[in-house]
Parts: sequence; C-alpha cells; structure tokens
Amino acid sequence: MESTRSNFIWDAIEEDLKEGHYSEVHTRFPPEPNGYMHIGHCKALIMDFLTAEKYGGKCNLRFDDTNPAKEDTEYVEAIKRDIHWLGFDWTGGLYYASDYYDKCYEIAEDWIMRGLAYVDELSKDEMREYRGTLTEPGRNSPWRDRPAEESLDLFRRMRNGEFPEGSKTLRAKIDMSSPNIVMRDPAIYRILYKEHWRTGNKWCIYPMYDFAHPIGDALEGVTHSLCSLEYEIHRPLYDWVVEKASNLLPGHPRQIEFARLNLTQTVMSKRYLRQLVEGGYVKGWDDPRMPTLSAMRRRGYTPEAIRSFVDQIGMSKADSTVDFAFLEHCVRDDLGSRAPRVMAVLKPLKVILTNWPEDKKQTITLENHPDHPEFGTRNITFSREIYVEQDDFMENPPKKYFRLYPGNEVRLKGAYIIRCDECVKNDQGEVIELHCTVDLESASGTPGADRKVKGTLHWVSADDCVPFEARLYEPLLSEEMPDEEAAEDEGYGASAKKDFISRLNPDSITVLNGFAEPCTALADNGTTYQFLRNGYFCKDPDSTPEKPVFNRTVGLKDTWAKISK
Repeated sequence: MESTRSNFIWDAIEEDLKEGHYSEVHTRFPPEPNGYMHIGHCKALIMDFLTAEKYGGKCNLRFDDTNPAKEDTEYVEAIKRDIHWLGFDWTGGLYYASDYYDKCYEIAEDWIMRGLAYVDELSKDEMREYRGTLTEPGRNSPWRDRPAEESLDLFRRMRNGEFPEGSKTLRAKIDMSSPNIVMRDPAIYRILYKEHWRTGNKWCIYPMYDFAHPIGDALEGVTHSLCSLEYEIHRPLYDWVVEKASNLLPGHPRQIEFARLNLTQTVMSKRYLRQLVEGGYVKGWDDPRMPTLSAMRRRGYTPEAIRSFVDQIGMSKADSTVDFAFLEHCVRDDLGSRAPRVMAVLKPLKVILTNWPEDKKQTITLENHPDHPEFGTRNITFSREIYVEQDDFMENPPKKYFRLYPGNEVRLKGAYIIRCDECVKNDQGEVIELHCTVDLESASGTPGADRKVKGTLHWVSADDCVPFEARLYEPLLSEEMPDEEAAEDEGYGASAKKDFISRLNPDSITVLNGFAEPCTALADNGTTYQFLRNGYFCKDPDSTPEKPVFNRTVGLKDTWAKISK
C-alpha cells in the first residue's frame, strides 16, 4: 500500500526538487545491529522506503555498526527479514558504516592538519564538566590548542593501540561557547579494544555516530536523511561535518526530523528489551509479548496492518503517544476480511445431549467467512457430547443473561437449539458437566430454525475436536514508563533498571488448554483464524501434530472504535 496522505516531509522534498537542489530522491534506513527492530522503528523505516518509492528514487539499507560491543550478525539478518516482511527492499544497495572506516579516518587526519580536530586527554567526567550547561558556556580543554603535528602523531598512535581505553579521544574543534551543547567540541573518535564483527581487529579506534553517519550519507549519494525528532539538535553538527569534509565527499544531504512513534504500555528501548531477553523475563526476541516485529509476526500481526497504522497516525513534528488500542484496531480491521472463521473453546465445559442417540453423528456444513463465499465451506461433526465455554454457563444468572442456565435455551452455532436441564458438580461444588435436551426440529436450514432464542454459542464436538494450547497476552508493562526512562540513554543506573522491572505486568501471559475444530491441527504455522467470539488466533511454531499452539493476536472487542466516537 502507498499512502496518499501528504506530510511536511514530502512537501519539503517537493520544494527541493522544484528549486533544483536535487534531481532525484535518495533515502536510507540506518538501523543499529544491536537488537531486533520493534514497532517504534516502523515509522522511520516506512517513511524512508515509502518516500523513495513515491518519488521513483532509491533507498539504501545501511547498518550503523559503529559500536562493536553490542553488534551481531543475528540482528543484521533479523532486520533484513523484517524489512522484506513489511514489503520493502533496499533498492539503493546494502551498506555498513564500517565500509567507510578508512574514509572516516582519512577525513579525521585531514581535519587535524586543517586545525578542525585535536586529540584530547580529558577523562569522561572532566569532559562533561568542561562542556558547561544549558545556561553556562563550556571551557576549552587544556589540549585544545596543541599543535596539529602533535595531535596527528597521537591520533596515529591511538590507532596503533598505544593508549588505554578512555585515555584519549579525538574531538572536533567547533565552539565551546555555542548555545547548542552538541556543538561544543564533540568527540568524533574513541579508543575501544573490541573485535568488530566485520573488520575483526583491524581497528581499535572507532568513529562516533554523529561523525560517521553524515559521512556515510554523503558517500552513498543520499539526498534526504530522515530521522526522528531527538536528532534535531544534532542537525547543525550533521551539516558541519558534511561541509568541513566536502573536499573529500561527493554530496550534501539534507536532514529532516519527525516525531518518533511512542505507544502506551510498550517498551521502546532496545536496551530494556535486551534486558528482558537476557534476564529471562521473556522467551526471546520473538516472544509474542515483545514489541519487536518478529514477535508481532509470530503473534499474527500482518504487515498491511502495521503499514496502515503508521499511515493513519501520520507524520508530525510534535511528540505524542499513541494508544496501543489503535494499533490493535488496525490489526483487527485487517484480519476481519482475511481470517477464516472456526470454533474453538478456550475453557471447556462438557455438555451431554441426553436425547441425542449415542451412535448418531451428523455432518454440519459451515461457511469459512460470512462476507467471502470464495473462502468456501467446511464440515464439522455434531454428536451427543460437545464442549462449550465455561463462561457461557451460570447456575444463578443475573438479569439479561442470555446464555446457558437451568431451564434456558440457546442455539448452537450452525446447529440446534438446546435447553439446559441439569448441571453436575464435583465434590468441591464446581460445575463439571451439563445435561441438555436438543430441539430436534430446530436444525439450522430447516423450518424449525425459524424459532428465535436470544443466545447463540460456539461449540466443538467431543468426537473429533483437537486439544490445543491458547496463549493470551496482555501488555508487558502494568504502568507507563516515564519519558526519561523510555529514552535510549546509557546513563541510567541500577535503580532505574530496578524500577523498570518492577513495572512489568505479572499477568502478561495466560495459558489455557482448550479444544478446537480438527482443521486447526492441519493448518500451517502462522495461519490466523478468527475463533468465533474469542478473537483472532495465530498458530505458533511451538505447535506439534498432537497439540497445536495458538497465540491470541487480538480480541474481537474494538475499544479504539469506542474511544474514537
């Protein structure tokens, strides 16, 4: 699908093309390969790729692998799968920030010789102190004015591994009194003795993101660098890097920022998501409770639903938080037209139809989708013993309860009207079985079917139903994370991590053992059904031939529709 909604980014691009700043549109999507992509990345991903498609241009996939401490090929391959699943391809090519390490180093040496960079020996804490505050200017480092030849020698020795980590950095020489703290001589290289997953031990110094990113954009011919709003304050540095390296770079991209995607009760920090995985709070990056795209795919979300969701929330410059119910609304809206219907009982209660012969089996034909006859039909068995939902029976019901209770009648979906005559209890007083009578003249499709009753229940036959495991999910967070904790910030300490764990919902997953129609056992993993009256369920890879496993994708109740009214 392609959005028809205009937005301020496309307006800016069209103005650039009109004024001749660029003759084509070339974007890039630059994920870090340090975790799996989550729903929060989709806004940037879709905007990058969709913008290139809209203007007949190209979009690169470039992995920002400038931090070898946390990167892995597992994440690279997962990100590629997610992009293809969403329906996109990197038409401009596949690249890595590490492809440009030699060029970054060349530019760094060029800057040193031109007086635009220097080797600094302030510690991390001292650098923070010298940087100043939002209201006070920073102070020059004692090493800011060291001779270029001395900085060049030290920088080359940094590359040769002669100094310990943290002892020296290369900083751009800009303006320590700038009102923008980002421009106060930012570090552009640091010493890091970590083997890189692509370059091995070739380097022990690595460029910082704010330095490597604009260089990569310019080298690849990117025209528009689209990024989330937190990079707005970094835009002057982006432009400064490209301008000062223009003698060694072929192009000058334009950075445009938009508001990031935030969802209620959803963890959006990859650092926290990694903590959930490594701490065993979830069963991997694709645990259906996670907000990762691989988890949503496993849970039964469709790429069309996610693209519709991003399209409908639109692009803006103002940060906001979207109710998770709206994402569920988009998923429900998409699945409603594509998921076939079957019956499954999550919490089974046995029903004995006392006037139905024990050896009698009747085949009943049901439609697979009420609005799509092309989906065909299926046959199910009606027999003396069936299962209904425990929640569909009450011994002493309140008023306006139209399901089963002693003396009341209901219709079984696609079959007969039955009357509850008796409930059987165990020693603890729990109802374990119902005895009911079938109105033999009320079969669906016969004249007796005209008789109206107020309740219709789903059911399965005990003769041919299959046992299955149903996994029901609730949000991982029982309460919202404060904005400052949701941010990607390496400065949080143990107390913040403890607070994060304390916010986890202990009831984020409920496992039930039920019965379903036999066709569900034959379905491929990833198949999604609407279980009548219970919601949409997707068959999980944990399934076995003896016992399918289904994840509830989303319930049938559309809370967002009520909210929007």
